[in-house]
Parts: sequence; structure tokens; C-alpha cells
Amino acid sequence: MSAVGHPLDWHLHLIWAVALPTLVLLYHRATRAPECRPTPRQWWSFHGALVILLAAVMWPLGDLAAHWSLLALVLQRLLMMLAVPPLMVAGTPGPLIVSLTRPAAVDAVLRVIVKPVPAVAIVTAVSVGSLTTGAVGWAAGSDLARTLVQVLVLLAGFVLWAPALTELPSGHRLSPLGRGGYLIVQSIVPSFLSVVWIFARHSLYPPYDHGRAVAGLSPVLDQQLAGFLAKLSTIAVLWTVAFIIMTRAQMTAGTDEDPDPLRWTDVEREIERAERRDRRSRWLPPQGDA
Repeated sequence: MSAVGHPLDWHLHLIWAVALPTLVLLYHRATRAPECRPTPRQWWSFHGALVILLAAVMWPLGDLAAHWSLLALVLQRLLMMLAVPPLMVAGTPGPLIVSLTRPAAVDAVLRVIVKPVPAVAIVTAVSVGSLTTGAVGWAAGSDLARTLVQVLVLLAGFVLWAPALTELPSGHRLSPLGRGGYLIVQSIVPSFLSVVWIFARHSLYPPYDHGRAVAGLSPVLDQQLAGFLAKLSTIAVLWTVAFIIMTRAQMTAGTDEDPDPLRWTDVEREIERAERRDRRSRWLPPQGDA
């Protein structure tokens, strides 16, 4: 399906136009309590994440990504996966993170995604699955479908960063070396589609194959540039963060400072999990009972 009109035609992305102001209002309401007041750095970090998300999903990038350019779609996804999630987490006060992740269902998800192997598997499945020709065509044909895919990609971004973020309550935190190695793996495994784009001789996505150049780029060249952008940007961002994490750990190796100190929130979360297991065991009948 080809788009009609001009690539820079303006469209209202109604769902995001409602969702983003709602996120701002919820953040300000949640941070009114004295113990949840954000620092200036946290305030700017959270609102910076929302500005980046706004730029990613609204005009003009959102419109170009929807119907016209795979390069624009890749840029949109990179912003939503690599920039927005870590900034949002860094911009959320610790007590609020603890409160948001305390419900049993949320904590059960958190226990899975902070582990490297499930995180790599989930991010790879979402990254590849949402970029199949069927998924891209489905998203191009419906505003609701496109928004659902974008939300899925955004959530995958939180999964990507979960094992590397120290702000999330976890009793099994990776070492600095483990976090750095994990990010390097994440930069390689989910992005193998970019190699296919670079070497493909024809356009793989009908929604972006308009038979004419967009911004001076043919569909094939647009696809090849998308492959280079996806591969190089992911490596650049994740390897840089991995280098910073491991360098900071190395700098504190010969001092009394612990590069990864145990926090009370981690201990508290493990106590809560133990209490949940104990409550469940009381309700479960002994093995062998009818």
C-alpha cells in the first residue's frame, strides 16, 4: 500500500496528542509528595524524555515513518528504544519507582526482564517481529495499529535497559562488567536485520516502495541507509554506555568505594518477594493431597 499526498503533509496523531500531556499530568501529580519530589536533574531528564518521544511520534518524523521512509522509521525506533526509556527511569524519583513496581504482577515482570537472557530474547523478538513485512504493512494501514506497535517498541526499550539500570529494585543486580557485557550483546543480536537491509537489491517493504524518491532517496537507498543507521547507532550508544559503566567500576576498584553498593530498596524488595512466596505456600495444598 502506497501513501498518497506529500511526505511532509501534516496529520494529527490523536492518541499520542492525548497520551503525552496525560503523562506529564500524572508525573506532576505523583511527585507532589515530599518523599517523591524530583531533583532538578530528574525533572529535566523525565521531561526531556517526553520531548524526544514527542519528536519521534508526531509530525514530521511520525508521518515520514508511517508511510514514506524506512530510514525515518528506524530513527523513530532508535529514539523510542535507546533514548526515552533510560531518561524516563532516570527522571523518576526512587520512592516512586519502588511504588510503581511493588504490585505483584509488575514485580513478577520486573524479576524476568532484569535478567540478561530473557531481556535479549524479548528485545530481539519485538525488534525483528515488528519489522517483518506483515507487521510494517499492518502498522502503515491503521493509526491504532501503528500506535500499538510504537507502544510495544517503547516497552521493549524499557526491557532493553532494565538489566543495566541500577534505579530498578532488584536483588540480583549484575556487576558493572556484567552490565557492560550485556549491553554489548544487546547491540549485536537484535539488529541483524540491518545487514539484510544493507545488502538487499530491492525494496522489502511495500508501504515504502513508492516508485519515486523521497527526500532525494530511492526506496532501495533509503532502506540501505536505514540498515547503516540501525547498526551503527545501536553500537555507538550501547557500547558507549557499556564503556562508561566499566570505566567507572575500574576507577573505584582500588578504593574503599563500592561501585555497586547494596541498597535498602533491593533488600526490601527481596523481603516482599519472600513474604509473597510464603503467603502462596500457605494457600497451596501439600503435594499428594487431592
